[in-house]
Amino acid sequence: MAAIASLGCRAYRVPLPVVLSDSTHGTITHFELITAQVRDADGAEGLGYTYTVDSNGLAVHAVVDKYLRRVLEAADASRIEDLWQKMWWAVHYGGRGGPSVLGISAVDIALWDLAARRTKQPLWRHLGGFDPCVPCYAGGIDLEFTIDQLMKQTDGFLERGFRAIKMKVGRASLREDVERVRAMRRKLGPDFPLMADANMRWSADTAIRAARQLRECELVWLEEPTIPDDVDGHARIVREGGVPIATGENLHTLYEFKQMIAAGGVTFPEPDVSNCGGVTVFMKVCALAEAWNLPVTSHGVHDLTVHLLAAAPNRSYLEIHGFGLERFMAEPMLMQDGMAIAPERPGHGVALEWKKLEPHRVA
Repeated sequence: MAAIASLGCRAYRVPLPVVLSDSTHGTITHFELITAQVRDADGAEGLGYTYTVDSNGLAVHAVVDKYLRRVLEAADASRIEDLWQKMWWAVHYGGRGGPSVLGISAVDIALWDLAARRTKQPLWRHLGGFDPCVPCYAGGIDLEFTIDQLMKQTDGFLERGFRAIKMKVGRASLREDVERVRAMRRKLGPDFPLMADANMRWSADTAIRAARQLRECELVWLEEPTIPDDVDGHARIVREGGVPIATGENLHTLYEFKQMIAAGGVTFPEPDVSNCGGVTVFMKVCALAEAWNLPVTSHGVHDLTVHLLAAAPNRSYLEIHGFGLERFMAEPMLMQDGMAIAPERPGHGVALEWKKLEPHRVA
C-alpha cells in the first residue's frame, strides 16, 4: 500500500497570448488553471490539472481543497477506481457536474500519473499501449477573426506542420458561416481534413440547415451543433443533416455519453479528460465508443490526452487546443508530420514551471 500523504491544490488565472472568440463564450482573454498534486508516503508525486474559460476556477479549487482532500487523506493511492467512486459520492449531492467533476478529474489525473510513475512507464503504456503517434489537428478559436486573420492563422498552422484544422462557426448570419467555411476549403484544397465547431450555438433545426449547406465542404465533422442536453436534437442532426457530428466536451458523466451514443446523436464522441471525470472515465468512454464501432476524438489539455488516445485503438484526431500550456512547460508535447507524439517519460511527463505560473496564482 502506498498511502497518500498530501494533496496540494493551486489556482491560476492565465492571460491568453491572443484574444480568442467563439459563439458561446464570446471574447476570451483568460483561462483558469487548477492543479492537483498527490504525494504518497514514499515521496512519489503525481500531477493533475483542469481548466475553465475565464471563470469558476476558484469553485473547482474549493472542491479539491475543502472536500476531496478528506477522501484522499491516508488512502491507498493505487486503488484509483475505489477513490474515484468515493470522490464521486462525496460531492455528488452538491453537483453531479461542473466544479465537482472538474475537481475529480484533476485529482484522478494526478493519481494515474502517480501510478504510471511508480511503474516507471509512460502513461500511454501503463494504460495498455496502442500507438504513440496520434493524428492531431489545430483547434482554431477564431469566430470573430476577419477572413484575412483566419487565412493568416491558417498559414501559421500549416507552417507548424498541422495536417488538419478546425475553425469556428456560429456567427449571427449562417450565410457568413458558410462563406467562411467555403473560403477555408478553397484555401486548403479538397482533400485537407477540415472541421467546424458551432459551440452549441444553434437549435436542432438551424443546425440541420447549416449541415445541409456545409455538405459541399466535406467536413470531417461539425462539432457541438446544439446544446448537449438536447439528445434527441443531436440524433435528428445526425440523421437529417448529412454531416458527421462530434460532441462531448460538455458531457460530464459516462452516462451522458452512453445516452448520446445510444440515441445515435454523435459520430465522433469527444470527451475532455479534464472535465469528464479524469483518465478513469475518459478510457471508459473510449471503450464505450469502441463497442459502438465509433471513432473517438478529444477536447482540451492535449499534453495529457495524447497519452489516452495513444492507448485507444479507435482514436481519430487529438485536438491541439488554443489554451495550451506550452509556455509554462519544461518539455512541451512533440509534434511531427501532423502527428502528436506521446512521450516516453514516466507518467504523463508534464512538468509545469511553477515560477513562471506564480505571477498568475489566485489561490
